[in-house]
Amino acid sequence: MNIGKTGQILLADIGGTNARFALIRSELDRGDLGNGDQTGPIDYVKVADFPTVREAIADVLARRSGGEQPQRAVLAVAGPVTNNRCVMTNSPWVIDGNELQPALGFDSVHVLNDFEVVAWSLPALRPADLIPLGGQDGLPGEPLLVIGPGTGFGVSCLVERHGARLAVVTEAGHATLPAENEREERVIACLRRRLGHVSIERGALSGSGLQNLYEALAEVDGAQVPHRDAAAITKAALEGGTCPVSRATLEMFCAILGSVAGNLAVTFGARGGVYVAGGIVPRFPEFLLASAFRARFEAKGRFQDYLRNIPTKLVTKPDASFVGLKMFADANPN
Repeated sequence: MNIGKTGQILLADIGGTNARFALIRSELDRGDLGNGDQTGPIDYVKVADFPTVREAIADVLARRSGGEQPQRAVLAVAGPVTNNRCVMTNSPWVIDGNELQPALGFDSVHVLNDFEVVAWSLPALRPADLIPLGGQDGLPGEPLLVIGPGTGFGVSCLVERHGARLAVVTEAGHATLPAENEREERVIACLRRRLGHVSIERGALSGSGLQNLYEALAEVDGAQVPHRDAAAITKAALEGGTCPVSRATLEMFCAILGSVAGNLAVTFGARGGVYVAGGIVPRFPEFLLASAFRARFEAKGRFQDYLRNIPTKLVTKPDASFVGLKMFADANPN
């Protein structure tokens, strides 16, 4: 049966383990998206339950679309996208928009990197979705930068020119990790012996990076510590005096995050604001506020005044990706 097209749009946030899907109406049917509250129920799917993304989408549409054929699909994926296609790193799925479009009857399918999508969400986030981390108000129309320590280290920048927006996708997490003092130099030297090249992501600002940082700090300090993953390191650090190395690790993590955020802010000219997202930092906002994060963000010598005016904010909205997907869908109606 040939089902007629509707104003529905399929949105998806696809990771290596889980995928989330939602249906919304097109802008003409639902009015302004900007408040981020008009997504339908979010459907959670385990990637392992379906051999392909096509079968997962078909199942969601059979259960959720009410017999209507959505017109478009916008899919966020946790991986690099080339020519509207992503080969997932941690799952067998290949997300190819050019194949899914005719196979599932969409007029168009857009495949976006997940941090590109978070960048799209930034103009629509409300004060309740954010925790201020210092700085001034930011300049309207200037670039907005989002960084995110999680499984990896994501970086994207939303640029607005002549009324059009573009999210710049980067691989900045694989740039070389900088040191700001002698202690960090010793830690990075230790990491270099273990890893060779010490990137921002592997050296500090990711789950595995936090663990590498913990082990390197223990070696530098000559401390005997138990094996801990990122979650256990964070837990021990927040518990106070239970593990001085874990606490020192989280303090260095926050300081390095501030330095890297400041470096990227001047690189992109992100005078609209710098946002911290990802799966790690929202777990300890109070610790981050009390850390050296903001001081290190501003510590750029003659450019300290430039950095002082840039606001830094922590994104706490759990479904910010769906806000970004909707913002992209509105800006790209075809």
